[in-house]
Order: sequence, then structure tokens, then C-alpha cells
Amino acid sequence: MPRKFIRKYMPDHDKIRNHVQLNRIFGTLLHDPNLLHLNRRSVSSAFAVGLFMAFVPVPFQMLLAAAAAIIVRCNLAIAVALVWITNPVTMGPIFFFCYKVGTWFLGTPVRAVEFAPSWEWFSSELGVIWQPLLLGCFVVGTLTAALGYGLVRLLWRLHLLSHIRNRQLQFALRRRENHKHKDR
Repeated sequence: MPRKFIRKYMPDHDKIRNHVQLNRIFGTLLHDPNLLHLNRRSVSSAFAVGLFMAFVPVPFQMLLAAAAAIIVRCNLAIAVALVWITNPVTMGPIFFFCYKVGTWFLGTPVRAVEFAPSWEWFSSELGVIWQPLLLGCFVVGTLTAALGYGLVRLLWRLHLLSHIRNRQLQFALRRRENHKHKDR
């Protein structure tokens, strides 16, 4: 994977370690050097954590992703950034899709739900749709996390093989050049 590109946007480990709010919540757990490593295991695990947490239908998904990244010991910044897949623009369609997946698994009909950001809506409608919504979020989150994990591992491996092939070609070209100069 393009480490230099990712590293350019990564926060400094000291900034994370000394961040007041994060330090108040996580304390010395932030001192683990694996939280900002860029290797195949750390990045693929961060994709799995971030993608799964993006489908958890609660506020403060970033804190959940940070806590999970610390527990799993994967890249904290990538896990937290991926949570933003569900942002105010995409949240409605994504969670409606999850709700439909949940109704399909439970064999229940899809209710025509109109979202209204009010306490009355939450107390009446959410009480009816919470089971298919949570099941759908769990299923879609798990599948997305597994797919993201596998895809990152595959792409990282293909990039590594390409890099090894390029080094072998460069070595063979240098060896051929050296043989030409010796023959003269």
C-alpha cells in the first residue's frame, strides 16, 4: 500500500498521546506504538474496525471506533476516519438499507417510516423498527468489515508482490549492465 501517501495524512503519535480529551478517556492506552503503525495487519484490522463501527446506529461512533482500535491494537486514525462513511448525508440511506436487510432476515414487512428528528418519533417509531434495524446493521457491518479487511490484505499483498518483482527486474538489469561493462 502507498505508505508515504497515508503517512502524510496521519497525525503525529505525540499529538495523539498528548490529546487532552483522548487522554482523559483512554489514558496510557494511547502510548501503544501499534496505534499508528502502517503495516498490513494494522491497516487491515483498522479497516475492519472502522467499517463495522460505521454501521453501529448510535451517536459517538468515533469513540467506539477508537476504543475498539485500542483493544484490537490496530491503526487508530484509520479506524476513526472510516466511521465517517456514515455521515449526515449518507446516514439515512445507509440505515434504511440496513433496516431492509434486517426485515429480510426476520421475514417481516418493511414499514413505511418517515424520519422526524423529534422525541416523539424516537419513542414511537424506533420502538417498532429497532430489531430489524440492529440486525441489519450487524449483518451489513460484519460483511462490510470482513470485505474491507480482506480487500486491504489482498491489495497490500499485490502491492508487495509488484514491489518485489520491480526490485528483481532492477537487480537483473544492473547485473546485465555489469556483465556488459566487464566484457568490454
